[in-house]
Amino acid sequence: MSLEAAVHAQAIELIRITMDMCAAAGSGHPTTSMSVSHLTTVLMFHTMRWSPDYPNYPTSDRLVLSEGHAVPIVYSAAAKLGVQIGKDTGKRRRLTIEDLKRFRDIGSELEGHPNPVEGFAFFDAATGSLGQGLSVAAGLAEAARLDGLDRRIYCIIGDGESREGQITEALDFIVDRRLKNVLPIFNCNEYGQADRVSAQQSPERIAARLEALGFDVRSIDGHHPGQIIAAFEAFANTTKVQGGKPMAVVARTVKGWGAPSLQGNGWHGKPPTGDALKRAFTELDERRVELTSALASSDAFTIQPPPEMPTRERSEGDVPPLGDTMRAMDMESVLHAGRLATRRAYGIALRALGHANPDVVVLDADVSNSTFADIFKKDPALADRFVECKIAEQNMFSAAAGMGLAGKIPFVSTFAKFVSRGYDQIEMAIYSGANLKIVGSHAGVTLAADGPSQMGLQDVAFFRAFTRVKDHRGNPLCYVLQPADAYAAYALAGVMAEYEGTCYMRTLRNDTEFIYSDKQVFNLGGFEVLSKGRDVVLCAAGYMVHEANTALELLDKAGVSATLVDLYSLPFDTDKLLDLINENEGNVVTIEDNFGGGIGSAVAEALAESGDPFKLRQLNVARMPKSGRTPEDVLAYLGLTANDVVKATMQHLGV
Repeated sequence: MSLEAAVHAQAIELIRITMDMCAAAGSGHPTTSMSVSHLTTVLMFHTMRWSPDYPNYPTSDRLVLSEGHAVPIVYSAAAKLGVQIGKDTGKRRRLTIEDLKRFRDIGSELEGHPNPVEGFAFFDAATGSLGQGLSVAAGLAEAARLDGLDRRIYCIIGDGESREGQITEALDFIVDRRLKNVLPIFNCNEYGQADRVSAQQSPERIAARLEALGFDVRSIDGHHPGQIIAAFEAFANTTKVQGGKPMAVVARTVKGWGAPSLQGNGWHGKPPTGDALKRAFTELDERRVELTSALASSDAFTIQPPPEMPTRERSEGDVPPLGDTMRAMDMESVLHAGRLATRRAYGIALRALGHANPDVVVLDADVSNSTFADIFKKDPALADRFVECKIAEQNMFSAAAGMGLAGKIPFVSTFAKFVSRGYDQIEMAIYSGANLKIVGSHAGVTLAADGPSQMGLQDVAFFRAFTRVKDHRGNPLCYVLQPADAYAAYALAGVMAEYEGTCYMRTLRNDTEFIYSDKQVFNLGGFEVLSKGRDVVLCAAGYMVHEANTALELLDKAGVSATLVDLYSLPFDTDKLLDLINENEGNVVTIEDNFGGGIGSAVAEALAESGDPFKLRQLNVARMPKSGRTPEDVLAYLGLTANDVVKATMQHLGV
């Protein structure tokens, strides 16, 4: 059997299918696909251990296409192999060549870039925003190691894409964590979208860089089947032995391989049609004759099945109440003090959740002693499930997405301000359907002395945008949670762990007084009425609940009867809140310690859509904050103290 001839023949057939598919769609990236045609053929038809009948089987090898626009070649291979597709696992069907005509169609499972939630379960994650796939692959590899799975993760990365800083973050992470079960494959076809890639992204520079980072690098001709197969076999052997370096492949390829008329600049994202397509097909036919003379009719590929699922004992327990957990940790004196920072309650919750559920993992970015995620890390029984990502937030969020997509429940924490560095990564994780739990510590302006460079202020608006959109399960794309005290933070961390989907929780640096007890029940989409009045509703969350509570007493002395709502969840129960507002003459004041676009906007939209008469006043950070010695100094500077709430409320009511 001539395996090399068979690979050439299959790659050329996939290229023809890909060009037809993109021409029918009127868009797509056939020339990039052509550059990875041999790599894809060897992976999907020969090297990977997987089953087209069960494309997301838990032990199967995985392919992450970081260079997401090359997805047409994968779809072509999947159609040839009859991969099962469909959103409903019970109603999946085989992908056919005929299905490819619907590529990029609004009703098709075949998105323009990888997107597993639309029914193409061969992929784990949505990719296409360049630079993120290797981090996802590292997360999948980390999860496989924790689960004791003999699972290999392959990741194809573009040479131009490799300039993205997150690629370096991921490479560092792989070496730090000694993740030998993930293989970065750099597709060096020399062209980006507008022009050639920089000389800094040449195959030689990429290889030298990888070696300097600590990789065993194999530089190959990405269209030479023998070299590709040998490199992948070397990787498989590497995963079987202890010690040694992680491996990487640098593949020299040709953008538009097989059709010289499509090579060079000017064909990125531009499918040939008409005479250009006919010419390309003629060139491919000539290439096939040249490369497949040794092909016999009996030559065929054999896909290796996925490894067997290891037997594991698994047990889940209940999460004890905060009081019991703190007493078990010799923290009873702290409990009796009646004050505790929500960030510390989060750390305590992580420890309890980790003991209750073996799938809970924790990732942090070199601030675990501030986020209190180190409570989890310092527990010997949990330490192997703590992943230190260092100062590389983008990689951390994508790696966490990979772990979540592999069945883990990842809690990811850093300062709320630094969460913003990963907004693109978080968005792509959400599109992937990732089960991601994000915690932004030191949120809001009450951070005080460290100043605005450390304050998370736009975070609520960003995450709140996702609360207004439904995911593939019919739930909000994300829940935003702002606990006002330690009991709420502890309980909401537990609720996050139970929920299948993405949540973002803000925690505070400073100790806050207890408002609740272990008896209080918190739910996604809920809120708590702390005091009921008749003249106006004060809606607040997090630290501002405490300021609003003080304002409540001052308003009462001034003869104003106010209702105080701890609006700890976005979205919230709209009908229930509207009823409260109507009981208070339609008067509402919202109070938040961020740049707005959060609670105030959510309440405003609910009121506007209801058609009920109302008067709304929004209080939020409306000027650039600065450092202050105390939270009170900063709140006064920004007009967000209890006295400011009273003043604004009185003006709002016209009294």
